[in-house]
Amino acid sequence: MNDPSVIRRLYGRRQGHKLRLGQAALVEETLADLSVPEEGPIDAMTLFGDHRPLHVEIGFGAGEHLAGQAAMNPDVGFIGCEPFLNGVVGALAHIRDGELTNVRLHMGDALEVIERLPDASLDRLYLLHPDPWRKARHAKRRMVNHGPLDTIAAKLKPGAEFRLGTDDPTYCRWSMMIMNARRDFEWQAKTPHDFLTRPDDWPETRYERKARRQGHEVWYYRYLRV
Repeated sequence: MNDPSVIRRLYGRRQGHKLRLGQAALVEETLADLSVPEEGPIDAMTLFGDHRPLHVEIGFGAGEHLAGQAAMNPDVGFIGCEPFLNGVVGALAHIRDGELTNVRLHMGDALEVIERLPDASLDRLYLLHPDPWRKARHAKRRMVNHGPLDTIAAKLKPGAEFRLGTDDPTYCRWSMMIMNARRDFEWQAKTPHDFLTRPDDWPETRYERKARRQGHEVWYYRYLRV
């Protein structure tokens, strides 16, 4: 079955509501300087000028988790990937307001960036509240599929962490099925508390707050690359 590693198609609109003048100016003035280069190999030296640890967030939404992590970890380099312009605008605002210098952005397919990193170069990767694609015929679009996970596993260092968050029961069950079939990731949960309680160093996202307001359970998965 095909999956996002071979489909290479982004579904949905690239832009939602029309940008306000201030938002458009923010994009015009800052996005180019903060963007991942469009071509060629990339690493910490290319992006940040030193050999710092690297974290990647796939689909950062409005950027609050990305910015929160960057603020807590100023010596780590963060690469945020998000195909939708309105989300990128949100991240740019967080970066500006937090005066963050350790974030780079890619407006497009995250796998295109991840593939350009050296093998065993990432210290952590985040996939938080991805589109669940609930219909069975759309399962191939889910990021938690063996194709993307093969790429992610290749780029994570041994002992590096893969964090997955979801409030969708279908995605929860699917992810557990896919991840349990793999031998290159080890689930870190020992008790239900470990995946039902958000870790202290896991900033809350607006999607998570919305899910809880709607009465949804939220699951927090932490896997180590073995």
